Amino acid sequence: SHSVRCGQSTKIHCSNVCGNTLNCGKHSCTQVCHPGKCPPCQLTVQQVCYCGSSLKEVLCGTKEDFSDGFGSFSCQNICGKKLNCGRHNCTQVCHPQPCQLCPRLPQVVCRCPCGQTPLSKLLELGCVERKICTDPIPSCGKTCGKPLSCGSYEFVHTCESLCHEGDCRPCSHTSNIYCRCGFKKKKLKNDNWFFWVVCLFLIAAITFMCDKRCNKKRSCGRHKCNEVCCVDTEHRCSLVCGRKLNCGLHRCEEPCHRGSCQTCWQTSFDELTCYCGESVIYPPVPCGTQPPECKKTCTRPHDCDHPVYHSCHSEEKCPPCTYLTQKWCMGKHELRSNIPCHLTDISCGLRCNQMLKCGMHKCKRICHKGECLVDEECKQPCIIPRLYCNHPCMASCHPSSPCPTTSCSAKVRCLKKIQIAAISIATKLTDLQLGDSVEISRLITKKEMKQARLQCDEECLALQRNRRLAEALEIDDNSDPFNIRSSGAKYSDLLKEDARKDLKFVSDIEKEMRMLVEAVNKGKHPKKSHCYPPMNRDHRRIIHELAQVYGIESVSYDNEPKRNVVITAVKGKSICPRNTLTSVLDKEMQSRPPPPVPHYKQADK
Repeated sequence: SHSVRCGQSTKIHCSNVCGNTLNCGKHSCTQVCHPGKCPPCQLTVQQVCYCGSSLKEVLCGTKEDFSDGFGSFSCQNICGKKLNCGRHNCTQVCHPQPCQLCPRLPQVVCRCPCGQTPLSKLLELGCVERKICTDPIPSCGKTCGKPLSCGSYEFVHTCESLCHEGDCRPCSHTSNIYCRCGFKKKKLKNDNWFFWVVCLFLIAAITFMCDKRCNKKRSCGRHKCNEVCCVDTEHRCSLVCGRKLNCGLHRCEEPCHRGSCQTCWQTSFDELTCYCGESVIYPPVPCGTQPPECKKTCTRPHDCDHPVYHSCHSEEKCPPCTYLTQKWCMGKHELRSNIPCHLTDISCGLRCNQMLKCGMHKCKRICHKGECLVDEECKQPCIIPRLYCNHPCMASCHPSSPCPTTSCSAKVRCLKKIQIAAISIATKLTDLQLGDSVEISRLITKKEMKQARLQCDEECLALQRNRRLAEALEIDDNSDPFNIRSSGAKYSDLLKEDARKDLKFVSDIEKEMRMLVEAVNKGKHPKKSHCYPPMNRDHRRIIHELAQVYGIESVSYDNEPKRNVVITAVKGKSICPRNTLTSVLDKEMQSRPPPPVPHYKQADK
C-alpha cells in the first residue's frame, strides 16, 4: 500500500507474484502484481469422452461444467456400452452416464412392432407372453403403415409389409426428386413433366442442385448472393468490406456490413504539430486526426513580398494574396488600380487596337490575352481606295494580292447616273413594247459614265485643302483642329426618321453622350466609358449611328435578349456637335410649310 492524495487515480503495483487462484480452481497465477482479472490457466490436460473411446487435450478449467464424473465431452460415435439387461448394447450417440433402459424389455414394450395393436389384446388372442428382452414381439398381422423416408411433402409413402420387427423393406413406389432449394424437379426422359425414380433405389440423402442463382441481397445490403441452388436463410456476406475509414488512409478489414464502418483503430505515437511547430498534439494520436489549429501568422514561402494576413494552416497551398496593387491590363492600354495581387489577366474593357499581321487593320476585339489572330487570317474589309471612284475596296482583307475588279456598292447622293439610265431605258421603250429584250448593262456608255461622275463642289475643295494642310502640319486625322466636324453634324435620313418615332429615347441618348464627351475632355483620364442597359436591335442601331456623329467608339456585348452597348469617349477625338439631332428636327418642323386647305373647305368658305 502507498499514501497518495485524495482523488489521485494512480494505479499501485508491487514486484511480488500475484498468487491468486485461476479459473480452473487448481493452479495459481504466476504473473507479477497486475490490475484486473487474472488470465485463464494456460496448462493443458487430457479429457475423456463419455463413452471412454476418445481423448483430447484442452486448457485446464475449460468445459468442466459438462463432466459427468467419467467423461467431459461427446465424441459423436455410438456409445456401444452394455445395457442393464446385459444382452444388448446402447445404440445412442456418445452421451453422459447412465445409458437408457433396454428398449426391448417386457415392461417397456406394450404394443406390437407397427404400434397399431396393444400387446394385451394379442395376449387375449392366444399369443405367448414375453419374459425377457430377447423374446420376439408378437405381430398383429396388419399392414405396417410406417412412413418411409422416400416420398415427398405432397405424397407420403408407407411400408406395405405386414407388421414386423426391424427396419422396413425398400419402397416399391415411384417418387419425384426435388433439387436442394426445391425450385426444380428431375424431368422424365419419356414424359413431358417428371423423371420418375424407383424408390427401391432412392436414398433420402440423395439430392441434386438446379442451375438457378439466388438474387437475394446478402446481409451487407451491397452484394447479391449469386449462389447456385441456395438454401441459406441469412445470406451472410463473406467478402471483405474494403471501404476507406474516416482517416482516409486505411480500409475496413471487417466482413462486408451495413451502415458506417468503425473508426480507424490505428494510432500514432509521434507528436502531431502544425506547420510552424507552435501547436502540438501529444501521443497517442488516433489515425486521421487533423493537425492542431495555430493562431500564429503563416510562415510558408510566398510568391509575392506583400504582408501576410492569414494564420498558420495545414494545407500545402496558401490562400491567394488580396493585397491591392496597380497592374497593367492585358493589352497594355491603361494602368488599373485597386487590383488584388493574385489576379493576373485583367481586361480594361476597351478595344485592343493593335496592328494585325496584314499591316492594314487593327484588332477589334476587347482587351485580351495573347496574339490577336493565332491561326486565322484577317477578314476585315479592305480600305484601299478604288481606281475610279476612290471608295474603299470593301473586299475581305488581301494584303499580298491586288484588289479584285468588282463593281462598287457604295451609295452616293447624286441621282444623275440613275437619270441617264432612265433616259436610255425610255429610248428603248418602243422595243420593249414590241416584245424585244434589252440588256441593261449596255444602256450606259463609257462616255455617259464619265459624264455621270460626281463633280467636286466647294465642300470637297475645302476637305481636300484641309487634308493637305493636316499632312503638311503632321496633324492626326482623328483630331478636329478647325472645328469642322463640330460645326455642322450630318444626320442620315434613317436616323431622323427613327428620332421622330421615339424622340424621348434619342434625346436621352444624346444627353448622355454630351455629358460623357464633356467629362472626358475636362478630366484627367484619356478615356471614359458608359454602359447602356440591354435593349432591342433598333435602339442599339440608333446608339451606334449617334456615336459616329459624336466621334465615340461603340461596341455591343452579350447575346440576345441581354445584348447591350458600351460607348467610350476618347479625349481629343470625341466632339459635341453644335446642332443636336433634336434641334435639327425642331428646325425642320418650323421651316416646313403649313398643310394646304382642302378644296371642300375653300368652297364652304
